[in-house]
Amino acid sequence: MYSITNDFYKFVRNIKTNPMELNTKTIDVLKTAILLERKGKAFYTQAARNSESKSATKIFEMMAEEEDEHINFLVKQFKSYAENNEFMKVEEHPEEDTAATEILTEKIKTEISAAGFEAAAISAAIDFENRAIEVYSTRAKEATDANEKEMYTMLADWERTHHHLLYQLNEDLKEQIWNDNNFWPF
Repeated sequence: MYSITNDFYKFVRNIKTNPMELNTKTIDVLKTAILLERKGKAFYTQAARNSESKSATKIFEMMAEEEDEHINFLVKQFKSYAENNEFMKVEEHPEEDTAATEILTEKIKTEISAAGFEAAAISAAIDFENRAIEVYSTRAKEATDANEKEMYTMLADWERTHHHLLYQLNEDLKEQIWNDNNFWPF
């Protein structure tokens, strides 16, 4: 959210804890994670605006909302770490949104050209999700704090649900273009 993001930047400028007491690597990973999520949100928001498919627009808007949830979650964790030198206990994260799987229907596949903007955006989004999974999985392995490890594991899993949705849609679109253009070699 806009206000949380603004509050976050004000907070970062006014950290009362001695920054030397905080683990620089931990802070850097948190900053990277927040930036990664903000870029993802911006990407999905722009893709939704540019999409000509109502179904694809819904997917991109849903993904932007998810990225916003990630940002808010990470900002709270950053504040907790900066103020208390510890991470908050992670509550259960939302399961895969059933609305997302309902959107993934034959209708969206007919609305999207496999060689069009939406398909290119889906392909690029897969790369965003892969990057997030890599960052979070790597940090989960490196973390020594149990709450930090749990947080990054949860985020990596959450990103995997996004990746799965987008990957499956991309595969279906690829099949569609192969079938439509008789690319089969036999």
